[in-house]
Amino acid sequence: MLDLDSPRWGGLVHAYGNASDIPELLRQLSTLPPCDLEKEPWATLWSALAHQGDVYSASFAAVPHVVAALATDPLKADSTYFQFPAWVECCRARNNVVMPDDLVMPYRRALSRLPQLIADASRRPWDEEFMQCALAALAAAKGAAVVAEAAMELDAATAKQFLEWLRNR
Repeated sequence: MLDLDSPRWGGLVHAYGNASDIPELLRQLSTLPPCDLEKEPWATLWSALAHQGDVYSASFAAVPHVVAALATDPLKADSTYFQFPAWVECCRARNNVVMPDDLVMPYRRALSRLPQLIADASRRPWDEEFMQCALAALAAAKGAAVVAEAAMELDAATAKQFLEWLRNR
């Protein structure tokens, strides 16, 4: 994965321009802070890297760092550590975003780690949101971005409506 001290971050972009601010935010993930969209690091990471369904070169460089943080303790990490890489992949696929060549392999390797991290996290209690994010991450890791996006929306009420629709069609 791209070293957080690499000058390459200055050549990557996010929703607001140059991505040289992203490494410091990614460093903060080492303590596995819970997601709070009002606080750093997640406020800026979500806003800059997955802005209204758009993803950027820095998004692809960030995903391996998010997954690496998740891998330090899948039992402690909250659902966002699964949701973020899944959402980046959903947006990449939906918008046909081309990744810079040097970021493709680290990004794909990070996604490929998600199924094992989901299995590791299965020893903890899951609420509905965690389950949705884990299902989405699994689908994204296996190349099913559309299914991943649907899983993010698939709470119990929506699943019930879907099954009723399916039975009645």
